[in-house]
Amino acid sequence: MYKFTLSTDSTCDLYHDFIVENDIAFVSLTFTMEKDGKMEDRLDNFTQYSQYVDFYNELRAGGFSRTSMLNYESHYQHFLALAEKGAEDVVHFTISSGLSPTKTVAAKAAADVKKDYPKFEVYVVDPLTATVGQGALVRLALRCRNEGKTAQETYDYVNGMRLHIQHFIVADDLKYLKRGGRVSAASAAIGGMLDIKPILSFDNDGKLFVLSKVRGQKKAISFIKAKLEKEGPDELGEVFIVHTDNESAARELEEYVKEKFHIQPHVFIMGPVIGSHVGPNAFALGYITKSLRNEF
Repeated sequence: MYKFTLSTDSTCDLYHDFIVENDIAFVSLTFTMEKDGKMEDRLDNFTQYSQYVDFYNELRAGGFSRTSMLNYESHYQHFLALAEKGAEDVVHFTISSGLSPTKTVAAKAAADVKKDYPKFEVYVVDPLTATVGQGALVRLALRCRNEGKTAQETYDYVNGMRLHIQHFIVADDLKYLKRGGRVSAASAAIGGMLDIKPILSFDNDGKLFVLSKVRGQKKAISFIKAKLEKEGPDELGEVFIVHTDNESAARELEEYVKEKFHIQPHVFIMGPVIGSHVGPNAFALGYITKSLRNEF
């Protein structure tokens, strides 16, 4: 019997089968696909690899995906269902507060459920990251849960690990970052002509920033390898690779990590919520180090 319930929203980018097999409560965020003048609301709850590929092909074909904060009612119903099943302590992960106010919404919904279920307590973790970084913290919390740690012990542990996760996110086309306000229209136009690849990371407040800019995918991969050479993964050996239908880049990084560090990375295709902002053909690598975020 576990001492707490582990819960996360879908921006952790962990696959459906993993979520189910490890008894993790799951909340799907929402996105809206606009194509040929039509709007369609969808849930980030893919269960098949082909669904991810289809999403990125829609973007390539001219579709435009918008994301929105998961609303209060969805959070409330999620936590209420857990409370009704007898859950008391819950450790719940949201997307970074630097990207969305979802953490605040989740905390408010949890507090309202607690009014009717006084023993119900939700520890809302702000991961200060998303996608593979958030997924890494969920995996660490899963390990804590399976080892018999309490919700408070797990919450304290993962909060202490947040700033030890390094991120290198490579966007292929700057137009998606332009839509999200990350780069200017002029920078996007010039970047497209020059094949400029911005390398993004998360700052200590969980906000994305441009760490560097390089020309072409090969140089972007070389940049990431150089960072790994400078300081590799710590003793936990956790390395995460994610891509937006760019398997060749992901596999090259996977083979490098296996050869260099004798570690099998976790490799995923990115879900639509974060994928909407970086677009197709992006890729990213995250890993846990002894150094703090962006110290090297």
